[in-house]
Amino acid sequence: MSCDGGSMCLELALEGERLCKAGDCKAGVAFFQAAIQAGTDDLRTLSAIYSQMGNAYFYLGEYHKAVQYHRHDLTLARTMNDKLGEAKASGNLGNTLKVIGKFNEAIQCCLRHLEISRSLGDRNSEGRALYNLANVYHAQGKHLGKVGQNDPGHFPQEVRECLLQAVNYYEQNLVLMRELNDRLAIGRACGNLGNTYYLLGEFNVAVQYHTERLEMAKECKDKAAERRAHSNLGNSHIFLGQFENAADHYKQTLAIAEELKDEAVVAQACYSLGNTYTLLREYRIAEEYHARHLEAARKLQDRVGEGRACWSLGNAHAALGNHEKALYYAIEHYTISKEICDVLGMATAQMNINDLRKVLGLPPLAETAAAQPAPPDQAGSSQTPFNALRVRRQSMEQLSLIQLTPDGKKDPEDAQKKAVLMRSESEDSPMESFLDLLSKYQSERMDEQRATLVETKEIQETPKPTEKPKPSSSKLFRSSSSGSKQYDSNEALLDMITDLQSERMDSQRAELRPIKKKLSKEMKGTSLPGLRTARVAGAKPEDDFLDMIARVQGTRLDDQRTEMPRPKADPRPKTVPDDDFFALIMRAQSGRMEDQRAAIPKPAENRQSKPAPKPRK
Repeated sequence: MSCDGGSMCLELALEGERLCKAGDCKAGVAFFQAAIQAGTDDLRTLSAIYSQMGNAYFYLGEYHKAVQYHRHDLTLARTMNDKLGEAKASGNLGNTLKVIGKFNEAIQCCLRHLEISRSLGDRNSEGRALYNLANVYHAQGKHLGKVGQNDPGHFPQEVRECLLQAVNYYEQNLVLMRELNDRLAIGRACGNLGNTYYLLGEFNVAVQYHTERLEMAKECKDKAAERRAHSNLGNSHIFLGQFENAADHYKQTLAIAEELKDEAVVAQACYSLGNTYTLLREYRIAEEYHARHLEAARKLQDRVGEGRACWSLGNAHAALGNHEKALYYAIEHYTISKEICDVLGMATAQMNINDLRKVLGLPPLAETAAAQPAPPDQAGSSQTPFNALRVRRQSMEQLSLIQLTPDGKKDPEDAQKKAVLMRSESEDSPMESFLDLLSKYQSERMDEQRATLVETKEIQETPKPTEKPKPSSSKLFRSSSSGSKQYDSNEALLDMITDLQSERMDSQRAELRPIKKKLSKEMKGTSLPGLRTARVAGAKPEDDFLDMIARVQGTRLDDQRTEMPRPKADPRPKTVPDDDFFALIMRAQSGRMEDQRAAIPKPAENRQSKPAPKPRK
């Protein structure tokens, strides 16, 4: 390896790129950082390093660092007037900002990417810009739609506007990809259009696009995409009321997931099939699929999935007349809901338990049996369903209760006694306590704030009481002496101010230094790690030293910042799909409750009594 810094930087960067392509992004980042430490004056090499580091950090999930390096790449591209590089950097930055939820900034970056691509006539780059822009609007719409429980087609207007914008850009991307005959890109666009129309409630249009997506996936032999297309088609057919078609697509999803050995997707497919056959009133088949879902959820340690499976199995066994098994799964559902602090699940399970005990002739459980557990973050607080569902938010609101001072480490009883004592003293004599407190804290700072006159031109003898001091220039210094000198006239004060200010003028002047290369506005005030700057002839050594310190320290500012910890995602796979129609099943079953209820045997004289309620859905 060459000892030259620029050559070493390039060699390290190439090795980092090789490692990232091999899938070892963590080791690749280490080589990129070493390349930046080596430094180079080649802006194109440095831009490539920034771009690769941003992508590597993106795949590692460190999105804020990815944003930082993509911004550096964008700055260098604008400095070099590299339009294509600016377009790519804007696209990368937009994608990263989308992931961290900064949708407005992401939209601006993607629009810039689109504008540059069209000006350059680069149709492939234009297609990527359209696709990225549609993804940002789609993600923003889904993010806004999470507020409240809304079914597809019943979102607020602001959500619909985002989704319609996504449709607009997806359709433009699809037209362009058809012209370029890019089959993979056509399939992606169709899949995303199907998902967006599904959220808009236009399920027939969604089925059309998902069907085309399925054909493209089969043509390209993309099994994962084929599995997603079948799952999306099943969801769309559910909302169209075409349960048989939905079951067929879910079976295809299950078969492909088993072929790919994806256990989490297998569990999700079983869950969807069980719910679909429940809607078809084929409870025996539904019970089989829910049993498979429960087995997979226990294997994958998905407690939420276990609770859903137990609830579904209890309903299926109750419909089949197996009330003992239904009671067993209802109790399991209650236990799991209590463990995960699911208030709604606990209430549903408790009602099912009471109904089933009535059917079996057993006395109902006491009210205290369904007491809500106290979540760890709000133990001791009032336990209402509203509070229990706001554990995270309420824990932040109670932050003011935490003792953040050294007194918090002392005995609480002593601290309480001191607080009561201080309060009683302030109530007896508020003015005196305030003055005593003020005097206590200010007395030590009085001398530090005093100013004295120190002679600078010459040392004069101390004048006698009858003599007047000779005027001389003086400077103002902080002193610890208790006395202060006063001026006999305003002229002495003005002379002193003039002397003080005259020496500070030069220190505040800016020196004109020759610039070797004119940089763009983005480079002004920006510290780019790894960029070498040539020494300017005639510069003062201390100025170069200060510039070096500023350049080195500039890269450490972000390392010294702190940010709120991001919530860690649960590493365990989910066996319940994100697009769950759990609420839909509850609404669909609500009109058929009476048909599924079991009657309690009554004496002969009371044959016409109403049937006992069956477990609620």
